[in-house]
Amino acid sequence: MSHPAHHVVVIVGGGAAGATVASLLLKRRPDLDIAVVEPAETHWYQPAWTLVGAGAFDVAATGRPMASCLPGKVTWVRARASGFDPENNQVLLEDGRRIEYRFLVAAAGLQLDWHKIEGLEATLGNNGVTSNYRHDLAPYTWECIRNFSGGQALFTQPPMPIKCAGAPQKILYMAADHFRRRGLSAQLSFHTPGPAMFGVPFYSKALERVVAEYAIRPAYGQNLVAVDGPARKATFEVKQADRSERIEQPFEMLHVVPPQSAPDFIKSSPLADASGWVAVDKHSLRHARYDNVFGLGDCTTTPNSKTAAAVRAQAPVVTANLLDALEGREMSAKYDGYASCPLTTSVGKIMLAEFLYDGVPAPSFPLDPRIPRRAYWWLKKSYLPALYWGMLRGNLGLDWHAPRQFPEAVPAFKA
Repeated sequence: MSHPAHHVVVIVGGGAAGATVASLLLKRRPDLDIAVVEPAETHWYQPAWTLVGAGAFDVAATGRPMASCLPGKVTWVRARASGFDPENNQVLLEDGRRIEYRFLVAAAGLQLDWHKIEGLEATLGNNGVTSNYRHDLAPYTWECIRNFSGGQALFTQPPMPIKCAGAPQKILYMAADHFRRRGLSAQLSFHTPGPAMFGVPFYSKALERVVAEYAIRPAYGQNLVAVDGPARKATFEVKQADRSERIEQPFEMLHVVPPQSAPDFIKSSPLADASGWVAVDKHSLRHARYDNVFGLGDCTTTPNSKTAAAVRAQAPVVTANLLDALEGREMSAKYDGYASCPLTTSVGKIMLAEFLYDGVPAPSFPLDPRIPRRAYWWLKKSYLPALYWGMLRGNLGLDWHAPRQFPEAVPAFKA
């Protein structure tokens, strides 16, 4: 049997988190031996898929060759990871190979569990059933909105955690705006297992105003469990107190956000805790049990919103702490839980929700972040994509986020 390949740093995942950390490490240590394990040939800018679904962005502009998104100095291992052996400092690959590391960075993202909703996979992309969580389906979302002529339009959110917790309702508001502009009679409803529109109360109260303005029906405590596309019926499990029941809802259009979880190879590995995610300290991002393992992005236990903005804040922390550990210094960098969610409340306006751990509002600008603004639409459509592609090369841009105080009462605004 051949000996495993060895690298000083092995990064599992070449998405936003993995590519950014690789670039930042090489900026600090150009001679560092790094391997990135990533099977995909295309890197997708997923935050724009919501705009694709609203007819406001070209899906072709959201994908780039993976080779152009990873630093040229890394060893790109074009294979899928299948497990970890941290006692022996090894990553296991599906093709049977093993790679040894001195330091490991887990940045494998999460998986979309479409199969957990009965009948969904058989009807996706047909019968008015769509999702912005796949690049090939986002254009169909726009087709459904464009061709909608009235009736029931259902929008769903699965149990948390999910990537970009605001995405399920961003398309809801843009669809509502399109229908309103066309004078259509539409009954829109938002089905979520949660008790509120958003997990951060400061922003949730403002979003309740948006929901009321569009006359959207919030259906709290409801989880989509089955879809019959040809019959255009959705089945929801409704939990009330200590009992649950199933209800059927007819639809003309159904936008589904699938259940999400850590990748299976992480769930079954020693890196995961009982929740299935990579167990890391929420500030240092070092593993709870293995000192030479770090994690960031969607695959970890950090209790922040899983967004690209969170990756942008986490990547320099992992970079600094890994290099400190590599060179025998005390780790000093700390992640504050920052995440950002640009909530599209209409076509042309955005509520820029930024917050830290425990839901502390931390906007980049001193303006009240609960007010949807046209300037933030430009930010979402033009600035943030450029910032994202630059981030993959280690160019993080400026960061002005800070905890700020605002009046408790939600200011008046129009979505």
